[in-house]
Amino acid sequence: MSELLVGRHAVFESLRANRRHFYRLWLEGEAGEEPASSLGEIVQLAHKVKVPIRHVEGGIFDRLKRAQLNPQGVALETGPYPYSEIDDLLEIAGRKPDPLLLVLDHLEDPRNLGTLFRSSEAFGVDGVVLPERRAAGITPAVSNASSGAVEHIPVAQVGNVNRTIDLLKKSNIWTVGLDLEPGALSLTDADLSGPLAVVVGNEGKGLSRLAREKCDFCVTIPMSGSVDSLNAAIAGSIVLFHAFQARTREKAAG
Repeated sequence: MSELLVGRHAVFESLRANRRHFYRLWLEGEAGEEPASSLGEIVQLAHKVKVPIRHVEGGIFDRLKRAQLNPQGVALETGPYPYSEIDDLLEIAGRKPDPLLLVLDHLEDPRNLGTLFRSSEAFGVDGVVLPERRAAGITPAVSNASSGAVEHIPVAQVGNVNRTIDLLKKSNIWTVGLDLEPGALSLTDADLSGPLAVVVGNEGKGLSRLAREKCDFCVTIPMSGSVDSLNAAIAGSIVLFHAFQARTREKAAG
């Protein structure tokens, strides 16, 4: 089964990461036309990883536009996203003094998922955990929403998030849940240094009760505005940034 990645960022980053199986690269226009400068780098990468290039007028690009997608003149036919095993993530974490993981407790919106992957790539997240059921997976829409960031990050799908939190704790990784419930620690007072997994809940329901109970502690984001809450993707990104800051300070001090 193949997938179609569209848009220059998603296509470029997928080729740069070189983690998928590639079938062909589609370029809009006739063969021999000079590609736009932003497509030139994509063409060079395609040659480097030996991806066949096909030029086409209309056809696949007309269909994409009718589906209200913006291919930006390029589409990449690939195999499915290459998920990792949870043991792979733990092995990566074990090689670092202060690994940072992200656990998503049944996030459903591909755009939110894309935002969190962009933040994860920017703030040094070493791996992401997703549930296999009742949650968004890594689709072409997610790759596009993340501007291709997801192509660089190991992602494990698990059958049970709560058991995975237990496994992380047994591996000496602290788990911090993002929560709005009374009793959560203010993010400004939280120590997010050291081995850490940030747990972000569903857009509407937040963290499940069991996930909240299993986390070592929970944090809330202090706000002064009149809106009740930030959405899951923005709130999760803020927590990841604070964890990134904590690691930056440790490196500077060391």
